Amino acid sequence: MRKLLIIVILLYSQGLLGQELLTYENYLEWVRSYHPVAKLGDVNLRFGDQTLRASRGAFDPYVYADMERKRFKDTDYFDKREAGIVVPTWGGVELKGLVEQNTGSFLNAERTVPPDGLIAAGASVNIGQGLFIDKRRAALRQAQIYRDATKAERDQILNNLYLDATDAYWTWASDYNKLKILEEGVKLAEQRFIMVKESYELGDLPAIDTVEAYTQVMDRIYRFQNAQINFFRSTQLINTFLWDEEEEPMDLASGIFPEDVLEALVFDYSKESLREYILQHPELQLKDFDIASTEVERRYKAELLKPVLKVNYNFLTENFNQMTVSPFLENNYKMGFTFGMPLFLRRERGELGLTKAKLEFKNYERDLKLLQLKTKLESEIYNFETVEDQLKVYFNNVNGLQRLLDGEMMRFEIGESSLFLINAREVSLFNAQVTLNELAAKRKTAYAKMLNAAGLGFDE
Repeated sequence: MRKLLIIVILLYSQGLLGQELLTYENYLEWVRSYHPVAKLGDVNLRFGDQTLRASRGAFDPYVYADMERKRFKDTDYFDKREAGIVVPTWGGVELKGLVEQNTGSFLNAERTVPPDGLIAAGASVNIGQGLFIDKRRAALRQAQIYRDATKAERDQILNNLYLDATDAYWTWASDYNKLKILEEGVKLAEQRFIMVKESYELGDLPAIDTVEAYTQVMDRIYRFQNAQINFFRSTQLINTFLWDEEEEPMDLASGIFPEDVLEALVFDYSKESLREYILQHPELQLKDFDIASTEVERRYKAELLKPVLKVNYNFLTENFNQMTVSPFLENNYKMGFTFGMPLFLRRERGELGLTKAKLEFKNYERDLKLLQLKTKLESEIYNFETVEDQLKVYFNNVNGLQRLLDGEMMRFEIGESSLFLINAREVSLFNAQVTLNELAAKRKTAYAKMLNAAGLGFDE
């Protein structure tokens, strides 16, 4: 069941106790705090954080223990025990330490160690393939890029949510003002009908004037009823953006009203700053992150063209107290190396070529996206400036129509005009006021669209 957003509850939480006005700023803060889509954007960040955490796990120290024993017909064939730790590093070097203890009548000679066991400490180093980048480092770097990408995705989700919420709010505000304008028109028409009816009863006006005044009342009631329907719809749309702390949807109480759409709008950003900021647009950042991730893949695939050459070296000692560093490759050591390389490298060269093609493709996509964003921004800037000019023109138009109506009323009072002309002037004024109200709402929505096209949101 949807909850009713009581005036006291909503406005008290916003620090507006005793008022019935739901300001645009407080409305967006409420949306940002509790709307499921806003929370979805925050959850999206956890994807990046946990992916990065999992990738860092490839560099976690690894502890192992291995034991194997064989006894047959009262004979100890062998008893092999080994425990150690492996520590991968960002530089591609694996540090190793182990303790080995082996006994038995049929033990392989190379596994023979002192009675108290043997301690080894050393490292494995890739000096060929994997020297500059390997699978673990590539995965970690891509996870870091993905974490940054989730922030851009969150920003894009929030920016789109703010734009939708803004459009809904100013549509609601426009419908509210239109309702008030048409309500005033109904009252004036009813008052005029009563006045005309009284004048007819006194013999000052013909009966046809009462019919005309009555039809005006009916026409304005009809328009007012349509405005009520539109206001109800826009209120229901506003309700879809309002949720409480318990993640339950809420309804606006009937006494809450929006800001006046005719109030002045502060334009905080210059066109030049918007054009510069577009380079930080979340959609463009996502393209950049995708390219960066593909570049890491290209580096890794290029590394696979190198031969595998891995060197292992360990210092050996019977116990830690006797550990001394002997001259390199002279005594108390164990070493080896591994070498391998395909003769034709067709798979490696094919995968590298494919990655290069993907990288070139993504760069073209990025250039196209930048052009599209710039074009959209210029269109929204032009749209906002045009609506600004239209609004100024219509302010003057409404003022002029108001003066014409006032003049017609004066002429009517001295008998030089008719009810038909007054109604015509009044209808023109109401229509112009409705248009002015719609333009004012369109201007504020156009402003939000312009900021959204530049990649800016309510938080900025």
